Amino acid sequence: MLKQRVLTALVLLMVLLPALFYTQPEPFFLIAAVFIAAAGWEWARMNGLSMSLSLVAGCVCVLSCLWMWWTGVLVDAWPRVWLLTGTFWVLGGAWMLKAGVPAWSRVARPVRLLLGLLALCLTWLAVVQARLLGINFLLSVLALVWMADIGAYFSGRALGGRFTRRKLAVSISPGKSWEGVWGGMAGVILMACVWRYADTANGASTPSFYSLLGERGWGFMVVAVVFMAAMSVVGDLVESLVKRSAGVKDSSALLPGHGGVLDRVDALLPTLPLAMVLVSF
Repeated sequence: MLKQRVLTALVLLMVLLPALFYTQPEPFFLIAAVFIAAAGWEWARMNGLSMSLSLVAGCVCVLSCLWMWWTGVLVDAWPRVWLLTGTFWVLGGAWMLKAGVPAWSRVARPVRLLLGLLALCLTWLAVVQARLLGINFLLSVLALVWMADIGAYFSGRALGGRFTRRKLAVSISPGKSWEGVWGGMAGVILMACVWRYADTANGASTPSFYSLLGERGWGFMVVAVVFMAAMSVVGDLVESLVKRSAGVKDSSALLPGHGGVLDRVDALLPTLPLAMVLVSF
């Protein structure tokens, strides 16, 4: 399993890194659209569609992305769209986690399917616009999610249950603890401060997410990154809830050793649009 995970990670890096750092952003746009199509297929499968209809759902995702690309909306500012998307994630995510697994299965299947595919397409638009703002900006948002996950893993293993006996969401993801969440938030705050300092010290040609937040003060930056870390947890838990409703452990087996594409990008679904909200106003 470990060899599979390492090999898959290396292959993904060999594909993603050259596209990300290429002088033109188009290769990255295309690869991101392929991943979104795969996630759309997984979403349809988890919501009870047949293999053929799930493939159609994946095609709808990639065609929607290509349509946005072709019509030129990528370079337009969409502050109201991001605000609406972010608000939906905050309120909808809170409702889903409060209502629990049984409530999700009672939502009409077409509604579930549409919401998921729309969220995926908007995530593609958000990551593309983040790339257009600069590699430094996009990497700083991605790193926030990674740090929240890494910090939560290690602090949860070391301190889980020592200060709060009640689990974070025992019916959805029994292994997650509040100590893990706090550890992830602490790691994100530290990283944001270091990244912003590095931007200033090195005279970064394009600002990071943290430098843009810091223009409104250190306090605003800290509150914003803590909120983003919390929403990355929401994205992770929402996908876990959907998997429990579907009775599956992973969204698919497309990424050997890692599960499916949705398993890797779940925390990005709310955080990328919310990052665009925070820098759009």
